Amino acid sequence: MIEQKVQAAKSLIADVLAKSSLPCVTSSFQTECVVLVHMVREFRPDIPVLFLETGYHFPETIEYRDKMTAEWNLNLRNLESKQSVADQEKEFGILYKSAPDQCCKLRKVGPLFAGLSEFSTWFTALRRDQSPTRANLQEIEPFKLPGGKSIDKISPLAGWTNRDVWAYLTQHNIPTLSLYDQGYTSIGCAPCTLLPIDPNNPRSGRWQGQKLECGIHIQAD
Repeated sequence: MIEQKVQAAKSLIADVLAKSSLPCVTSSFQTECVVLVHMVREFRPDIPVLFLETGYHFPETIEYRDKMTAEWNLNLRNLESKQSVADQEKEFGILYKSAPDQCCKLRKVGPLFAGLSEFSTWFTALRRDQSPTRANLQEIEPFKLPGGKSIDKISPLAGWTNRDVWAYLTQHNIPTLSLYDQGYTSIGCAPCTLLPIDPNNPRSGRWQGQKLECGIHIQAD
């Protein structure tokens, strides 16, 4: 079953890349993101890999990002907020405690949308089984950015399960972020990531249950 999913994903990637002049792929360097980058690189080794450098990541995440970037010779682009963490905290306080939506908006949503504005195609590692908010995810969708520009959002792993992801990683002998060995199942910024509260919900450790999404996958009005 996994081989059929792999071939379908690669076929979609190849078809999209054949038609796209300005593609990119986002990666948080979680398991599914690494699988997607591994696949896309087969067809476009120099594709820009966009990483949201929020300033709040686990040290292990940054170490792993740098390791994989070096080993795979990734064309990594770190997207950052215009305001440093120190300046943000000085002006607004600790937003990830008082207003997590605003913190995500400043350190994730804004930088990503600005970074995506120069591309026509966006590959993501989203899966339908990750969250109720992603249950209706399509493999190909238009995505509207602030300012009105629309790009193609491609999710080749939409129908994959967590088991499929790990099977691919094992099959290709791809190392993973060490935080998974500590029991984390969904990894974002360190202050907003706990061990899963619900063993049946991998994302239950994110944002202490206050919300389901950071906002980067929500289209502009």
